[in-house]
Amino acid sequence: MNVQEISALLTESSYVADDSLAEMVWMGLTIDRPLLLEGEAGVGKTAIAQACATSLNRPLFRLQCHESLDLNQAVYEWNYSRQLLEIRLREAEGGDKSSLRDDLFSQEFLLQRPLMQAITSLSPAVLLIDEIDRADEAFEAYLLEVLGEFQITVPELGTIKAKSHPLVILTSNGTRDLSDALRRRCLYHYVDYPSVPRELNIVKALLPNANLELVQQAVLFVHRLRKEDLDKTPGIAETLDWIRVLCAKDLTKLPEDPAELLSTLSALLKTRSDQWQISNQTLNKLMGSNKRVGIDAGVVASRN
Repeated sequence: MNVQEISALLTESSYVADDSLAEMVWMGLTIDRPLLLEGEAGVGKTAIAQACATSLNRPLFRLQCHESLDLNQAVYEWNYSRQLLEIRLREAEGGDKSSLRDDLFSQEFLLQRPLMQAITSLSPAVLLIDEIDRADEAFEAYLLEVLGEFQITVPELGTIKAKSHPLVILTSNGTRDLSDALRRRCLYHYVDYPSVPRELNIVKALLPNANLELVQQAVLFVHRLRKEDLDKTPGIAETLDWIRVLCAKDLTKLPEDPAELLSTLSALLKTRSDQWQISNQTLNKLMGSNKRVGIDAGVVASRN
């Protein structure tokens, strides 16, 4: 499978990847290396894992990282309630207890979490480790064995090696620096906000029934908005939500009335300060003249 085929498969899964991202997915599959995707929230880092799973027909295992993440949530834990029940059954039946410990700490009583599920999957999987920068450094260090050797050590059972190597995708919003050791084990790609033509293609792929003129105007508006000094810059997900709102209002183009347009911007602006700073003057600047919007939309349409 080459880069062009991967790009086409991702497009069929409604993910419009740029050439560099499609090539990175190909590299990860070819040389069996994890992918580290870094970038602002809402630029499509998580969606690429979902698209890879769909397009490659692989199961997806997702680990959502957070500050209190531990091995019980990420890798495995023992089914203590079932172990206790087994002990009581053995006592009630008066059975042989000599092998009880070995029986209790066997695969039968092991609860697999996302990392273990991906490693033991009979068919190649996609493992998404989402927002790795939210986990602590101790967990990040634990990942080195999994990502480097594709194996997990369980003290009671020994080392469990991968039956098939998953495509591992780690995402980071850059809230803290990741270790050099983790970065060395990964292929790296910075996922930026899409260009106007690419975001148009994304919206058209995911919202095919939306009016084309409305989509063109809305995407251009969002790109102007991203140049403002905002606390939280709207991502692709916000663009899609906003256009869904506009479509629900049966609009075929952006409303010319600033007040009507302002009433829909809660889909784009997610903090009080961001909403506060969008005055009528700023809104008029972002909207531009109808003539200018038409020119811009025509230029964008001609590129596709």
